[in-house]
Amino acid sequence: MAAPVTRQVSGCAGRVLSPSSDTARGQPLADAVAELPVLDASGRRVTFGALFRERRAVVVFVRHFLCYVCKEYVEDLAKIPKSFLQEADVTLIVIGQSSYHHIEPFCKLTGYSHEIYVDPEREIYKRLGMKRGEEISSSD
Repeated sequence: MAAPVTRQVSGCAGRVLSPSSDTARGQPLADAVAELPVLDASGRRVTFGALFRERRAVVVFVRHFLCYVCKEYVEDLAKIPKSFLQEADVTLIVIGQSSYHHIEPFCKLTGYSHEIYVDPEREIYKRLGMKRGEEISSSD
């Protein structure tokens, strides 16, 4: 099984980093991605970049709210005490890819009380190169 592919989006440096590249060679996070909208549980539009531009944030993208693995992962994130995040001066944010109408039921189901938004058109997912569904790749 191939190693997981992860990327860190740094609001301060405005770069997308991957484990295989060093900080100096990270790719710039396109302004178009930072300006794309996400929706909160009320359907209010917020630009993606506003979520991390002025504060430290851990942004977690989930495949969708019906995904069992995603549900379990968010249940685990829900166990992180807000006081720990406040002491570290970090905001925890989950981004899903469905209608904003699904946020509240998903939060009730998982017990998640931190920030959560959706990218219903999947524009951020697409532009950051995230694929729909699971793909198995080999490193042959």
